[in-house]
Amino acid sequence: MILGIDPGVANLGWAVLQSRSDNEVIKLVDYGCLKTKKGEERLKMIDEKIDNVIERYEIDRVAVEGLYFAKNAKSAIKVAEVIGVIKIGAIRKGIEVKEYTPLQIKMALTGYGRAEKFQVEAMVKNLLGLEKAISPSHAADAAAVGLTGIMSCDFELKREDQ
Repeated sequence: MILGIDPGVANLGWAVLQSRSDNEVIKLVDYGCLKTKKGEERLKMIDEKIDNVIERYEIDRVAVEGLYFAKNAKSAIKVAEVIGVIKIGAIRKGIEVKEYTPLQIKMALTGYGRAEKFQVEAMVKNLLGLEKAISPSHAADAAAVGLTGIMSCDFELKREDQ
């Protein structure tokens, strides 16, 4: 099971995907968006939610969208803190974590690094065989990150009989 994460302080998207290497079937297991508000212990809430998802779905890989050029340094620092919380929480559990840039995600899903958001969301819907697009968009973005992790073959291969 792979957990894809679209990191954010106020809105963190997550998606759990299951891939079967025998016939390359990828299934969307669950998804959501964690919303936090100013004044809350945001990093603690994020850590607890991600830990809960990891335990509930027996996650063995985590794919997270990395930072890219940000106009607002203050918000970029906050997102970097979120990424750090996610990484350390997974690593403590012995779970491999990979980070992907928006360019890598767009390339993996559409073959074009400057694809528009609606094109990426359409590919997520098609690749997962869904009738309608994932909503909210943060969860759709998380599914895109997870799909990128599966399709890029960056993770160490794990056999089911190990």
